Amino acid sequence: MKVAVVMGSDSDFPILKPAVDLLHQFNVETEVIVASAHRTPGKVRGLVSSAEERGVGAFISAAGAAAHLGGVIASYTTLPVIGVPINATPLNGMDALLSTVQMPSGIPVATMAINGAKNAAIFAVEIFAVSDMNLRKQLKGYREKMVEEVEAKAAKVAQQLQA
Repeated sequence: MKVAVVMGSDSDFPILKPAVDLLHQFNVETEVIVASAHRTPGKVRGLVSSAEERGVGAFISAAGAAAHLGGVIASYTTLPVIGVPINATPLNGMDALLSTVQMPSGIPVATMAINGAKNAAIFAVEIFAVSDMNLRKQLKGYREKMVEEVEAKAAKVAQQLQA
């Protein structure tokens, strides 16, 4: 299975790159595509319509402002769509968050935090891990490493307090 990472503009890529890198860390293949729900709707429809035959199992969609990309993708597929609202306007991403999260009943888009691309990658891996024991083990290891990192930080703070 692979994840199609679709962004409305190339300016979104710096926010999405950590998600792409994390997916690769879990050995999940990606397609990275720039396509706009408003400026290139035909391209969006085409890439979604052919997704399953390309092996795509989920989408990560990122857009700022009106942020309709995730909803448009979801309207063309029954594959999971994970939306990442981007902070791209003076509204600090709240416009994108509301555009992404307020989907009509029956056409869901799982919505992450503003600029929350890494969580989108983890969520995609969790979806695939339902039927892939190897990914499930990798996720468990990832979480265990997070615990170790937090404990190391706690020990560092405790050491600084004792000094």
